[in-house]
Order: sequence, then C-alpha cells, then structure tokens
Amino acid sequence: MRASIAAESAGIPSVSIVCDGFAGQANATARGMGYDGLPLAVTVGHVDAQSADDMIRNFVDHTIDVIVNGLVGAEGVAASDENEEPAALDIAASGTIDEIQELFHDKGWSDGNAIVPPTVDRVERFLADSGHDPWKTLGVAASSGRDLTIWSIAVNAVMAGCRPHYLPVLIAMTEVLADPAYGAEHSGNTTGADAQVIINGPNAAALGFNAGQGAMREGVHASTSVGRWLRLYLRNVFGFTGDEHDKATFGNPARPVLAEDRACLAEIGWPSMAEDLGFDADDDVVTMARMNSGTIVGSVFGSTPDEILPYLGNGLARTAAWDLTHVYGLGHDQFSPLLVLSPILARIFAGAGMSKADTQAALFEHARIEAVTFERFVGEWSNLTAGRRSLVELVEEGVLPEVFAESDDPRRLVPIVTRPERLMIAVAGDPTRTNAYALSNDGPHGWWTAKKIDHTPASDLICRIDS
Repeated sequence: MRASIAAESAGIPSVSIVCDGFAGQANATARGMGYDGLPLAVTVGHVDAQSADDMIRNFVDHTIDVIVNGLVGAEGVAASDENEEPAALDIAASGTIDEIQELFHDKGWSDGNAIVPPTVDRVERFLADSGHDPWKTLGVAASSGRDLTIWSIAVNAVMAGCRPHYLPVLIAMTEVLADPAYGAEHSGNTTGADAQVIINGPNAAALGFNAGQGAMREGVHASTSVGRWLRLYLRNVFGFTGDEHDKATFGNPARPVLAEDRACLAEIGWPSMAEDLGFDADDDVVTMARMNSGTIVGSVFGSTPDEILPYLGNGLARTAAWDLTHVYGLGHDQFSPLLVLSPILARIFAGAGMSKADTQAALFEHARIEAVTFERFVGEWSNLTAGRRSLVELVEEGVLPEVFAESDDPRRLVPIVTRPERLMIAVAGDPTRTNAYALSNDGPHGWWTAKKIDHTPASDLICRIDS
C-alpha cells in the first residue's frame, strides 16, 4: 500500500496487489494514511502454498483484469462504507452492565474480558488531577489515521481498570507507539508478535509494578492492567482487530509489564535496560519491543559463569528461528532477543567480576547454531530474502560481519546476532530461583524503543496572563 500511496501522491494511478485475506488490512492501511478507497487486486490463494505454474495461471485468469480495471478507473476491491465513528463525547452505548459487556464484545471494543464501562464521568475523573488537556494529541496512528489523544488513552485505561496515577506510564507508552522507529503499524503482522513492556526507574516499585516472583504473570494490578491497556489501545485506536489490521495467524496473549529488579542491579553494578538505551539511572523509563515467542530456561545448574553459559546460550539459540531473517533479509542487523535473568543468575556473573557487557560478549560466543541451519532459516525455508546466498557470500559482500564466515564448513557455529550488544539482558523474577526466560523479538516490526516517563503534573489547562 505504501508504494501505491507514494504513486498516488505523485499523481500516478495505481493498483495494489495483495494476497488473499489481506484486503481488509490493505483498505484500513490506506484509510489510515489518508487515501481511503485505493483500488486493490487480490491474488487467488496463498502465494507460498502454490507452485509457480499455479500461481501464474491464477494471476492471469483472475488478477490481471482487476489490475487493468483499477488503472482505468473501474473498481477493484472496494473499501467499506462503514467508516463513520462516534465523536469522543458521543454516547456510543447505553444499558445495564451486562448489556454493555455484551455490546462491547459484539462490537470488538473489548479483549473478550469484562471491562469497566468508560462513561464520560469515569474518564473525566481519571484525568481530573493530571492537568492534561484531554484533547492534546500525541501523534496519529499510521494504521488507522486516528488521533492519539489523552482522552483516548484515558478511555481505554478506564476499560482496562488502570488507576489514574498510571497515566504518565500510559502516555510514555503512547509516545513509543507514535515513534516511527517502533513501527506500531506492524503490530498485526502474521507472526502475531506482541509487545513486552519493561519499566525502569525509582518510581516503578512505588507504582506497584512487579520485579519479583511471577514478574511476567498476571495478578499484580499495575503490571496486569497496564499490559491490558496496551492491547485495548491497539484494538480500539490503532485498529488491530480481525476486521481491520490484525492478521496474526495465531497471535500471542497480551503480556503484563515487566519491571527490572532495581535493587539487584544497584547491588551488582549493572546498568538497567533503560541505561543501555541511553537514559540515566534515576530516570523513570518505559521500553517496548514486540516478541514472537519465548523459551523458559529452567533450573539453570551451576555456580560459575562457565557452568551456566552453555545452558543460557542454548536457550537463546532455541528461541531463534524464522526471526533470524531480521539478521539478514527482512531487516539487517535487527534481531535483538531478550534474556531475562533471575537475580541469582545475574549475581553469578557479577560475582565472577563480569560486567553486563562481559556477559553479553560471553553469551554471543555460546548462543550459536550451525551455519547450514542459519542459511536454511534465511534462505531455503523463506521467500523473504533475495538470492538465497550463503553466509560466506554475504560476508564477502559486506552485508554481515566476518564472524559469519570464519570458515566455509557448513557445520561451523555462527552467532544468532551480529554483535554482543544485540543480546538484551534484563534482571527480574523470583530472587530464590535459577531460571531465565529467552524471548525472540520481531526485528523492525516493533523495534526496541524507550521513552522517559514524566510524572510532573501537566500545565495544559493553566491560564497564563502576560503583563
């Protein structure tokens, strides 16, 4: 769609060719970028599941005429006419609490769980002490064209059961979603990756976010409700529902917010993830990245780095598969998985005199797979990379670093990332357990992005008189 939009903005007629099942998403994307109703031509069947002969035959028999009609002004696949939405203060629903729950479920406005009805009164009370102008806009959702307003943040916060003092965190998360570097428009892509939100800073514990036992499980109000808010906001403002943008084949559940163990980090002298991304130790920061899948690295046995590194490296390697196309292919140098270490494991490294950077460098040596397997992921088993070139050829072309071609032995071990700092490390979880959690990120489709949380009451509504 973006290529068609570029052509249309230059006055050149276009038709977008989309795969079967993606017409709704294509129409929503065009609408979100201000080009509602662009002509589409839908291919027959899934291109990856057809022979070349079948695909060509289907294209000639069914798709070419639609392309021609679109270019000469006839209709392709029409956009829905049901684009009118209620204004912010319109009463969109009324009834009993049970009727509201059913209506929100039927309309796709909820996540399937019970919501707190976002009455005007509740939303106004949520914002009452914040000082924010409810109609202040933080950006525009590229996927839907909807404004990212303080009011819309609060509406979904009320629905999720958030408390008013979480608002600064929600605003920072919205700023992440508005940042082009994050790429929120990809939040409904086929792999169904969902964001992992990480919070750092001196106020994280005071706000009630969980850094200890069960740090990634529902049950702690701040962690759970804020994680749920993100999923509701993506549905209701960004349009990530099955009717609009969400094309996840299976999908991942919404993840509770993960807080890092600030006390443990201070004790062992390691920087937080926020510091890794350029912030100060005393800044309150929210960090987000979209994760495809995760692997529990349970009951890590050993009392020295040498004993536990192979196990942790194996966990990182096991969670990396198709995601390696973000090393070369869908994105270059954009695979950056997360390893969450329990405090005990972090202390083992620090006790041996290893910094966080030392630990990343050691994991870089252990989180490896055979070159032939890597090449299958980014070439033989994927149509998303051009040329199906070998790792040696990619190194010769300067696309990958030399560590990927230290020999031409197909069984040699190569790293799953291009450099050690691409292995993100957080410290959290039960302080009495030797477990870790490895998560594979979705590259540029929700890239690591962090924003500072501003707890200062806003002055939007203060009237200033200049003398």
